[in-house]
Amino acid sequence: MALGTYGTVRPADMSPEDVEILLNYTPSRDITNTFELKKLNSTELLTPYFHNENTGGNAGVEILGGMYNLRLPSTEFNRIGIYTMYIRPAQIRTLITDCGVLSALPNVKGIVIDLNNVPSQFRNRFVNQGLVGYRVEYLNSNGSKITNFFRIITSSFYCEPVVTNLTNTSQKSIRYRYVESGSNLLFCTLSPSSTPSNKPNATPFIGQPNQNIIISNTFFNPFSVDIEMGQHDIDTLAYALYGNQTKSIEDGIYTIYDNDLNIYKQYNLYEIRDEFNNLLYEVRQDRGGNIDFSKNFTNITQ
Repeated sequence: MALGTYGTVRPADMSPEDVEILLNYTPSRDITNTFELKKLNSTELLTPYFHNENTGGNAGVEILGGMYNLRLPSTEFNRIGIYTMYIRPAQIRTLITDCGVLSALPNVKGIVIDLNNVPSQFRNRFVNQGLVGYRVEYLNSNGSKITNFFRIITSSFYCEPVVTNLTNTSQKSIRYRYVESGSNLLFCTLSPSSTPSNKPNATPFIGQPNQNIIISNTFFNPFSVDIEMGQHDIDTLAYALYGNQTKSIEDGIYTIYDNDLNIYKQYNLYEIRDEFNNLLYEVRQDRGGNIDFSKNFTNITQ
């Protein structure tokens, strides 16, 4: 029998609505106790690329998986320092309305979610089989998350409660049955939820009524990006090293120009001497905003 190798990594082709972007700013890497966390609008910053006639896919309609354009708005990235962007699957925070079983299949256990408790921008995911593969994480009563514990949704269907007459009074009389539409309740089965064959009483925990949960997609793995904003970039450093420059002999104004011959920086050059006229220092002083526009490069060289 031949043994094959199978890969599980695939490029993500999610929509920007399935992504959350968190941003943290700190003035420098030496400051580690400053947290300015904020949530950015992923639909405004993230744009997917689509196939064209040169890439082999359906031009204009098929997302080129794994390739997205990330825009950095100047309104957010306007200070010198370190920006850390944390990009993760969107989190849907809701609560468990009930934990129950199906009336026709009492061995099938699941959680029931009321769509009225779901944020409106995510309700289009809560449809028949719309949450398959999503991850469920659980919160404690004090708001903390149960660490390193989650369940995976294996099915999700609209449902409605039904009252069942049971001979065993210790069992719940309310059970659920699937419906095609017209319900605000969604019945989700989870994995693992069945008891092991070697210990039938060890029922896996899938949650409890009124417990807060976090539902998130598994389309891609979260990652972080460090962006360092400095005063100079490669182009501005090149102006000082290789750009056109002039020095006025009469007033000692030293001027640096950019690639378009615009004045980029100006300095005052002068000497400091002692009372015996001995040279002590040569000074280059930044003129700041006090620019002498008569030192235009074109005017000087012509």
